[in-house]
Amino acid sequence: MPIAEDPVPRPSEEPKEPKDGTDGKDPFAGLVLDEDFVRGAAVKEQTGRTRMLAARWQHTPPVDPGGRRSVNDGPRPRRRFARRARPVDPWGNPRPRRGGWWRTPLFVLLTVALVLAALNVDGLRSWYSTHFGDGSGSGGTTVGTPVATVAPETGAPTAAPPPADPKQPTVDRPWAGSPAEGWPTGIDAFGPEPGTVTRIGVFGADQVAAQVDLVKRYLAAANLDPRTVAGGRPEAALAMLSPEGRAAAEKALASPSRDQDPTGWFSRFDGRDAIPVGDTYRLQGRISVEGDGKRGVLVHTDFTFVYPLRPGPDAAKRATAPRPSGPARPTGSPAPGGGAAPKPVGLLTPAADVAGDTWTARTVVRRVDTFRFHDPAKFQVERDRLYFERTMSDVGNSECDVYDGWYHPQFDQFAAVGGTSPAPSGPPSDPYDRTQELRTDGVCGTVSRS
Repeated sequence: MPIAEDPVPRPSEEPKEPKDGTDGKDPFAGLVLDEDFVRGAAVKEQTGRTRMLAARWQHTPPVDPGGRRSVNDGPRPRRRFARRARPVDPWGNPRPRRGGWWRTPLFVLLTVALVLAALNVDGLRSWYSTHFGDGSGSGGTTVGTPVATVAPETGAPTAAPPPADPKQPTVDRPWAGSPAEGWPTGIDAFGPEPGTVTRIGVFGADQVAAQVDLVKRYLAAANLDPRTVAGGRPEAALAMLSPEGRAAAEKALASPSRDQDPTGWFSRFDGRDAIPVGDTYRLQGRISVEGDGKRGVLVHTDFTFVYPLRPGPDAAKRATAPRPSGPARPTGSPAPGGGAAPKPVGLLTPAADVAGDTWTARTVVRRVDTFRFHDPAKFQVERDRLYFERTMSDVGNSECDVYDGWYHPQFDQFAAVGGTSPAPSGPPSDPYDRTQELRTDGVCGTVSRS
């Protein structure tokens, strides 16, 4: 049999006759299986695994399991937040990182800030509320949130104003936490409505309307005039009183006492103790008119005035001084009269401006007055002058049993210092509750809110 090394038969071997009838020649004689032959082959035989996978994938295509990378996928992307290996010294100990010198001072500053915040929680709460919390400029709502306007009363209320969010008022936000935030700011908003006034007694409708207007102007001059509230002499209000009433009021201004206290007529604060915040105050109430049975007219008024105040230069000193007082003072008196000795009371110089986050307080004054307009045919009276039939007042957040002619509010920032005044003996009351009658027992109580 021929082999690759010796394809030609050996001489000693003779070819045998083929049994199939061929001529006995080898069809592959002269075939050389070199590299050119392999490259020129038209069909290349697949391996057994390739044929097996092709048959399987024909019915079930392959699924990429993910997580595999090929050499053609390019370099692996770097992790942005990968942690770097810490360098070590020749002994294998980690070396300290460079550039971390600022960490220790930063930790010290943060610790000091936390300690200071813990020592002044109230101040921190007030600062946060002013800048990030409800941050309103003049009330207790968020910046940009409109305050709901409360209409004037048309009759006796049946319930107290709803509770407001208890927030600390400041100079920038003097109405924070007060139900009076949406109350009117002028006396002209109150009735009776134009056109509803009719003839009463001997006075025609126009005369009754003029009498009501005179009462409004007096209430504004006595309780809303910024000069009067800041402690100035209430000349405009005095000019509208009857001769008897003016004489009594001037004596009370000159020599205040328990029986003749000018706060029975006028709302006023001592600038050394409390300074009004702004020149706009809020009020709620009503006016009604009726005949007096003697062909005259009675004008009834029931108003609550609210005043925002900041501490004066002597507020802290006064808070620690001994005094027989409490944070609320109810007062009641008959029609003003009597008094003695003249001495003018001038406008006190206010203290320097303070920061906008300085804590403020509010004093709430309720006045229930009745003015009589007599029949000029039966009484000798002056025209365009006011005669008191009855006057009563009640004040919340002012010292009790102090009759020096001023209201003296209590400020929260000085409450922690403490004074030597006795604890109030009366029950707590809501100065915004206008459903109750004014108390006249003179008991010193506490206010539930201001």
